[in-house]
Amino acid sequence: MSYPPDPNNPYGQPPAAPGYGYPQQAPPPAAAYGYPQAAPAYGYAPVAPPSMPGLVMTARVLLFVIGGVQIIITGILLIAAAGTKTVANQHSTDSDTAIFGNAAAGILLVFGIVYLLASVLSITLGVKFGKGGPATRITTIVYASVFLLLGLLVTVSAITGAGQTQGTAAGSGFGVVVGLLWIAICVLWIVAMATRDGVNWFNRPRY
Repeated sequence: MSYPPDPNNPYGQPPAAPGYGYPQQAPPPAAAYGYPQAAPAYGYAPVAPPSMPGLVMTARVLLFVIGGVQIIITGILLIAAAGTKTVANQHSTDSDTAIFGNAAAGILLVFGIVYLLASVLSITLGVKFGKGGPATRITTIVYASVFLLLGLLVTVSAITGAGQTQGTAAGSGFGVVVGLLWIAICVLWIVAMATRDGVNWFNRPRY
């Protein structure tokens, strides 16, 4: 029959003490009342690139280049309109020539104004690529989409004209090259604005 150890017995086994060097592990602290613990995040916010992505930079350079070309075309069209108007005035006695000349001068003038506005838009968008936001990106997509359709029309018209007449084969071939080049530039603009780097660049925080 065993008896419990007597605490007053000097020959008895002393009660076990906690080991030295191994402190008792405290229970984990309870969360403060009224402050629930935050749940772990399951997603990450898109990280804005520290500098302008390469494809976006290429699109910006092409906007400046196209804007410069459009200014040159504007000058050519306005000079041609003025020359055509002068010729029409010199043949004012010939009603048919005067009417045709004035109509041609008016058409050239309208195209010159359109190219001038397009050049202003191209350069403005290129400038805004540095600090512009989502509105700049969307405007660039719309601008590229509209001129992409025009490029398709120019290409189709050039191919159709080359098939109908042999005398204008050189001009039609030039039109096909210009149309395809313009289509490629417009597609690059759209792709640069639609990629993840492009979206993050224009959605980045500004301070």
